[in-house]
Amino acid sequence: MARRHLAGELAPDISHDAGGLAMSIGIRPAFLHEALEIRNSDRGREQAPDARASFSKDNTWPSLREFRLSPQTRADHGIVAGDKSDPACAAFDLLRTKLMQTLKQNGWRTVAITSPMPRCGKSLVAVNLALSLSELEDTRTILLDLDLRNPGLASLLEMDASPSMEFFLRGEYDIADALRLCGKNLAIGANLWPARLASEILQGEAAAKALKTMVQDLRADVVLYDMTSMLTHDDVLAFLPNVDCVILVAAAEQSTFAEIDACERMLAERTNVLGVVLNKCRHGPAY
Repeated sequence: MARRHLAGELAPDISHDAGGLAMSIGIRPAFLHEALEIRNSDRGREQAPDARASFSKDNTWPSLREFRLSPQTRADHGIVAGDKSDPACAAFDLLRTKLMQTLKQNGWRTVAITSPMPRCGKSLVAVNLALSLSELEDTRTILLDLDLRNPGLASLLEMDASPSMEFFLRGEYDIADALRLCGKNLAIGANLWPARLASEILQGEAAAKALKTMVQDLRADVVLYDMTSMLTHDDVLAFLPNVDCVILVAAAEQSTFAEIDACERMLAERTNVLGVVLNKCRHGPAY
């Protein structure tokens, strides 16, 4: 595969303390050289639909039931996207812009977000990135919880119980049953119910068909899939044929170089590695 180095890749760093979630966002070069390379596959590129046209020509998107993310939930869970007074917001906006430039350049739209091991903060990164993307006026974003073993978006966003994501992926529920509209440009599919056969569901034809129909009917420009961690199960590898590229979220002082390198190598053999986000960094802001 051809390689293209992303010079100066930047990633938001999120830190935690004993009193709750303390945001200490720095904009730092990611530390893994190999992870900053995008591998362009030989797959055909499917161009995203024109968002401005889709906003005026379909009825599926506005028919989704509305979900309101409260300010208290944002504060309690470290959701900073949209708060321009917080330095963390600038970091996620930067990540958003680099992501959008790469997606448009390559004709991509589907992005898996994973981590080497659990508790790296991938779901929080996914939520903040999705909310940052939702501020783009002509861009429709879908965020879907496909961590079928340990779903976390519903709890993180304090959403009411949704139908099981398993049933949606099996084609037993409609799009309108599985997704909620958060603002004008973001649809979220959360999940409270773990699935026993997660890997088998994710690599099934029914799941691929359900997701393809979702993207087409909602005319989405960007789809973020919050996945399980890579080194604990085969779910991510099973699902890779359904995505264009992957973001790997690593945790400072937790994720080892060996773990990150193993993930990057497995991913690079099968898809396009967009980059690494270094999370839970305890250093002060650096610009």
